[in-house]
Amino acid sequence: MRMKNFTLVMSIAFFGFQWNLFAQKTELTTKIFKTKNLIALWDFKEATGQARKSIFGDFELLETNGAVTRIDEGPLSGYSARFGDGAYLSLANEKTGALNIFGPKQGVTVMAWVKWTGEQTGFVGGMWNEYQDGGKRQYGLFISLPHYNGKNQVCGHISRNGKPTQPFPYSIDYSASAQEVPANTWTLVAFTYDGTYIRSYVNGKFKAREKELILNTQGFEGYPNGLIQSKNPYYYPMGMGNNGSDFTVGAVLLKKGMGNFFKGQLGGLAVFNRALKESEMYRILKNSLNVF
Repeated sequence: MRMKNFTLVMSIAFFGFQWNLFAQKTELTTKIFKTKNLIALWDFKEATGQARKSIFGDFELLETNGAVTRIDEGPLSGYSARFGDGAYLSLANEKTGALNIFGPKQGVTVMAWVKWTGEQTGFVGGMWNEYQDGGKRQYGLFISLPHYNGKNQVCGHISRNGKPTQPFPYSIDYSASAQEVPANTWTLVAFTYDGTYIRSYVNGKFKAREKELILNTQGFEGYPNGLIQSKNPYYYPMGMGNNGSDFTVGAVLLKKGMGNFFKGQLGGLAVFNRALKESEMYRILKNSLNVF
């Protein structure tokens, strides 16, 4: 009799825990829904082989170059998508609709819940194409862009013309967080752009960086001793161009083909057509902490 009572108590406790966790995940999703100017939100609950449908907005991300595996763990839906085998998710440019965010004063925020393996540069999501027609860069969230002082950091990239930043061979126009992204730990990563400055955040917190010498900029025309600037916030008043890129998650098109493959789990991805305030970011983070 005692064993039956113990089993009953444990069952009630387990289902109580599960219900509480579900309620916390629902509260997190509701908090995101209520944040103004939300364009799209994915929670990656779909099974391997299925299109990933946004739970806010009407966007379907298709598996490309293989299958993206579903994992039974995640902050929004209890599931996440695992990347690292060369597969990624994509949405053709002609179907991007409201995700095609551009303009001289237009803002954008991209945030994601990631469990990054820490191995290499990883593209999380956005409209970013580094090769086709000389480049169709627009906006994109990366983790670890070491070439211009962004190693292991959250990097928010913006481009007006889609091309490399002259006189350099690549686009240098990205913010890089002062904090590093921990490996194998659920982390809220994000960047914002308000039409003038790009800012990178780790777990809802912005930390400014002092001006510094940027790697790999010495010896170029006009920069014999290299470029000195702050990476967070990053000054970029040129705005975003309407450059024709697809919206991709987990990889971008490079000269050699698809690359910058994200390695790890992605448990949620949100896009807003304005720059969120740090206080708004932190309110979302507080709900995220309950489910990590």
